[in-house]
Amino acid sequence: MPVPWFLLSLALGRSPVVLSLERLVGPQDATHCSPGLSCRLWDSDILCLPGDIVPAPGPVLAPTHLQTELVLRCQKETDCDLCLRVAVHLAVHGHWEEPEDEEKFGGAADSGVEEPRNASLQAQVVLSFQAYPTARCVLLEVQVPAALVQFGQSVGSVVYDCFEAALGSEVRIWSYTQPRYEKELNHTQQLPDCRGLEVWNSIPSCWALPWLNVSADGDNVHLVLNVSEEQHFGLSLYWNQVWPLEPDSVRTNICPFREDPRAHQNLWQAARLQLLTLQSWLLDAPCSLPAEAALCWRAPGGDPCQPLVPPLSWENVTVDKVLEFPLLKGHPNLCVQVNSSEKLQLQECLWADSLGPLKDDVLLLETRGPQDNRSLCALEPSGCTSLPSKASTRAARLGEYLLQDLQSGQCLQLWDDDLGALWACPMDKYIHKRWALVWLACLLFAAALSLILLLKKDHAKGWLRLLKQDVRSGAAARGRAALLLYSADDSGFERLVGALASALCQLPLRVAVDLWSRRELSAQGPVAWFHAQRRQTLQEGGVVVLLFSPGAVALCSEWLQDGVSGPGAHGPHDAFRASLSCVLPDFLQGRAPGSYVGACFDRLLHPDAVPALFRTVPVFTLPSQLPDFLGALQQPRAPRSGRLQERAEQVSRALQPALDSYFHPPGTPAPGRGVGPGAGPGAGDGT
Repeated sequence: MPVPWFLLSLALGRSPVVLSLERLVGPQDATHCSPGLSCRLWDSDILCLPGDIVPAPGPVLAPTHLQTELVLRCQKETDCDLCLRVAVHLAVHGHWEEPEDEEKFGGAADSGVEEPRNASLQAQVVLSFQAYPTARCVLLEVQVPAALVQFGQSVGSVVYDCFEAALGSEVRIWSYTQPRYEKELNHTQQLPDCRGLEVWNSIPSCWALPWLNVSADGDNVHLVLNVSEEQHFGLSLYWNQVWPLEPDSVRTNICPFREDPRAHQNLWQAARLQLLTLQSWLLDAPCSLPAEAALCWRAPGGDPCQPLVPPLSWENVTVDKVLEFPLLKGHPNLCVQVNSSEKLQLQECLWADSLGPLKDDVLLLETRGPQDNRSLCALEPSGCTSLPSKASTRAARLGEYLLQDLQSGQCLQLWDDDLGALWACPMDKYIHKRWALVWLACLLFAAALSLILLLKKDHAKGWLRLLKQDVRSGAAARGRAALLLYSADDSGFERLVGALASALCQLPLRVAVDLWSRRELSAQGPVAWFHAQRRQTLQEGGVVVLLFSPGAVALCSEWLQDGVSGPGAHGPHDAFRASLSCVLPDFLQGRAPGSYVGACFDRLLHPDAVPALFRTVPVFTLPSQLPDFLGALQQPRAPRSGRLQERAEQVSRALQPALDSYFHPPGTPAPGRGVGPGAGPGAGDGT
């Protein structure tokens, strides 16, 4: 029987099954860079977590090419190890924003996004190495002076010395920046073994080869390794044969981050709960996580969310798999808790987005026993209070009224089972009754105070005058919240929107627009940013302004026709496209009047081009209907101010330069104008 060939690999040092992120023994790693650049190496390795690609806020440094070189790292003249030197070539990608942006937006844009043109560029470049059994990530900080910043041009390179790896191993290298603006670079380097090196006398792991003898005696193979007692070697045998078609069994399973609390924290920070329908939801996470979930009830006032276990039970959660709760109705106070390793990791009130803020309702738990016996208790922070009860809690004092509401059908049934049911009963009317006497006492006190002030008429006039001024100044300082939504058709239209938002800020309005929140928009994503802004605006009694353009009308038509927005050439900051998933339900369910207002610019879009669904709220043309538009932005019960016309003229004067810049003279074509519904002849030239 012939003796099969095998390969021998010798490695000096520790066992190859040990995986460590600690620094290698020997001289410190170092870095240097091209003339004119400054760089430094972080003192310790970092976790290899590249993260998702995010939009660049402006000009950034990005790796463009990797170059490697073999060197020796020596403790002594005859005690060296093979080391890999890596050079990362860098270039400037991206561009500065147009200089006229600052003028058009009136300085209202986010100052954290724009940088002076003569500023230097900084970057954190990550080098990731993988060569079994070692994996490392190092961080290099690089700074480029303003004189070398040329868009699209190389600025030099930064060199890292060096990464130690075993002889004959394959080293895989990745390079990217933190945060990551582009796809990472990758390079594979095959290291030579002792037979391919001329300096093997300097590498102790190669000294065993002259004393290695292999012989065969029939089916037996004899391996003789003659080394001195002072030398320590690890020997690995690899059969040189074809692997079978069946997958090989797992011999080693290394999970270095399984017990790392920082890694678990990073994973849960990236996890999200998504509500799909009334009963279905899923856990969106970057990888599989052992977890279980249950419903809980969160009452207003800051009390902890109380798990509804029992009567409901904890359910095992599978990442990216649709799960269901047996609910009959949704409620804003119902939340989902996700636990892992007996610790609360996520808690979100998924129904609050569609059903509004938390309500002051009491949750009644009905328990059904044999022979049609049933009992009721009210869920409170101190526990579940039986009804009726003589306890001193709020639910116990109102227990009789709650039972009457339950019998008369005024409570909302959330869940029903053979063993019990859950009911949500409103408490607002009882709170109003309790405070009726208090309000009556306050009114009597106010009447007495007014009588005293009338006796001192002159002093009363001065006091009332000061009080009126304080109220007016306080209302003007705060103003009503207004969220401005638009479709980013082109850069010119964005400048026009910025001019309108800046003009409205001069009035008693608190305007929010994505142009001024690009940093938060990039960090959170358009959908999450819009949902947070919309919820805050509506909770504060504000108004959402839909600014229609040809691009916005086209997007609305897509949603109304297909139920989902198809792909298009839209920027990463287009919050209007992301907002339609939440705006449309408000219009379809009749919640839009009083909370939404529409607007469009004269000569750009006719109001009849706006889809009929969105014309259920007032739609104004600007600037011809500015007085009515500003009147709609006031508080619902606020009296019409005599200064409304004056404010409209003020906004019109501030908006006119932007309108003149956007609409070119007749006969001059402008890209991006006159495309979409309602943008026919005369839409862009005023005819």
